[in-house]
Amino acid sequence: MTTTVDPTTAPAPAGHRPRFRHTGVAFGCDWNPEQWDRATWREDARLMQEAGVDLVAINVFGWSQLEPSPGRYDFTDLDEVMDLMAAAGVRVNLGTGTASTPPWLTTLHPEVLPVAVDGTRRWPGGRQAWCPSSPVYRERSLALVAQVADRYGDHPALALWHVSNELGCHNALCWCDVSADAFRRWLAERYGDVAALNDAWGTSFWSQRYSSFDEVLPPRATVSTRNPGQVLDFHRFSSAELLGQLQAETAVLRARSAVPVTTNFMVTDHIRTLDYWSWAPHVDVVANDHYLDHRLADPTTELAFSADLTRGLAGGDPWLLMEHSTGAVNWQPVNLAKDAGEMVRNSLTHVARGADAVCFFQWRASTQGAEKFHSALVPHAGTDTRQWRDVVDLGATLDRLDEVAGSRVVADVAVLFSWEAWWAADGDNRPSTAVRYREQVLDAYRALRAQGVTVDVVSPADPLTGYRLVVVPALYLVSDADAAHLTRFVEDGGTALVTFWSGIADERDAVRLGGYPGAYRDLLGVRVEEFAPVLPGTVLTLDDGSRAALWSERSQVVDADVLARFADGPAAGEAALTRRTVGRGSAWYLATSLDAASGAALAARLCADAGVATDPDLAAAGVERVVRTRDSTTWTFVVNHGADDVTVPARGHELVTDAAVRDTLVVPARAVRVLREEPVR
Repeated sequence: MTTTVDPTTAPAPAGHRPRFRHTGVAFGCDWNPEQWDRATWREDARLMQEAGVDLVAINVFGWSQLEPSPGRYDFTDLDEVMDLMAAAGVRVNLGTGTASTPPWLTTLHPEVLPVAVDGTRRWPGGRQAWCPSSPVYRERSLALVAQVADRYGDHPALALWHVSNELGCHNALCWCDVSADAFRRWLAERYGDVAALNDAWGTSFWSQRYSSFDEVLPPRATVSTRNPGQVLDFHRFSSAELLGQLQAETAVLRARSAVPVTTNFMVTDHIRTLDYWSWAPHVDVVANDHYLDHRLADPTTELAFSADLTRGLAGGDPWLLMEHSTGAVNWQPVNLAKDAGEMVRNSLTHVARGADAVCFFQWRASTQGAEKFHSALVPHAGTDTRQWRDVVDLGATLDRLDEVAGSRVVADVAVLFSWEAWWAADGDNRPSTAVRYREQVLDAYRALRAQGVTVDVVSPADPLTGYRLVVVPALYLVSDADAAHLTRFVEDGGTALVTFWSGIADERDAVRLGGYPGAYRDLLGVRVEEFAPVLPGTVLTLDDGSRAALWSERSQVVDADVLARFADGPAAGEAALTRRTVGRGSAWYLATSLDAASGAALAARLCADAGVATDPDLAAAGVERVVRTRDSTTWTFVVNHGADDVTVPARGHELVTDAAVRDTLVVPARAVRVLREEPVR
């Protein structure tokens, strides 16, 4: 089903959207009463009040309960649950119930099921077993949404509509024949005629030229490398198809209810299938699910990055943490329990970085099903547990932070991030498969974090006004218009760092001729003639003592100062770090991947060049310091991940312990403190 934006599905003007209104910082969870008996429902309502839970997501996977057979709806249980929440004073984030299909639908219409890249069909038994382009799924799901919206659109417990759940987490890409037809229609709309498609995909290569859109297929498994332009457009199409489902459900809800609408994004390291920059304008409030990923070397940094990126999607406004975990998840190779205090630190790190809600999956740990070993607010062991006591303490802490809600995070530094660049940069047959886009972005972010700097993560299309420093890591694909943003930023007095593998290709994934880094070549005053990557494990040294890996380049420095050269490797003697004065600002270029210490040292130089305040000693102690402001009030979050207490100069009122602070604030090891700063007189 081709996604065509029309007046019923286009994003409402920002000033006309309903706002999510909640007193203070929301504390909530997913609640699945369909898994429990009615006596447990009543006990749950009582315990929610004890813990301070004031927002619950329900009916997320409710389709088979609400519509047990085609066209026969039964709202008896959900009516009781909604009324129970209203009586308990708990607000509801009501799911549309469309996240997973009921068995009757895939039995009657097996063509709804998705198909993998190798052409094999995926079967029911898990979740999200539906093709995003299926007209049958679209019709049946919207019928359910209409029923739910008509019944509960003015219910006193309703605070927020929750469209589907983690759209695209498992079924973002489908290669079935229905998807193929939808892909052709999407391409025809995008390009107008097949000649433009051939030009965009470079189909003169390998005799791929099409004479008709009817000949085009999704990029299914092939005997050799697939066309990169085709793969990139299929990512775009697939993101748009799922966005179309969000838009369609949202249109049904908005026609029947004035309650704000959201869905839970998955801004996280292992999900790259949806371009959330294009999704964010279509929700009334941005929400995100995030889980610590212990498959990564540094999951805490990834948490902070994802929170900052979610804030970027929200345009700097507050957002909602829709899901995270009290302890272990159930889907990693080893599911580590959280250490004492870690759940609170994770939660308040999200709040520090802009979240106005802290919610969990899920309320009560399941006894059956695929997620029965996923942690919950109420664990299998019950309420006589450390975990439950921590939950109650967190609820009380969030109540004391209510005044922070609605404030915005302060940041002088931005990092540019693009899902389209991620799709293209990590494609097949590139100079080095050891260079991964997301890793390069996180390396740049980590270097700034080592300076104690708060970072906004923004789109290449976003205006850069107000920042002092902008870092552009490995932005392989970028439009000329977006690249021009950076030039204007530097000309107006900003400092920018562009790293290798940036500006190489345009929106078609076509390489810009004339020398790398393509779109940024003139800004940087450097013309790279040849990439010279090195094998993983190879150490490169620079003549300033820096250490690097993965990449080097053979270049001409046209109009820039050389600050460091490669001392060894295939590009020995060539420029590794340059700086060019442009207008009132400076443009830096880094032609390699620095190790952590060298990257942090470069970040310190950049911050000094840009006039950005730093606190590397605090960062080295494992401490994050993030500031939120509203009007003339400032709140400083100090998150101590370290094993030792830290003391920082402070004056004001500390909210976590509800204590006055006169000169210094002690933040215990593994703890968080939030200071409402005393205004300067």
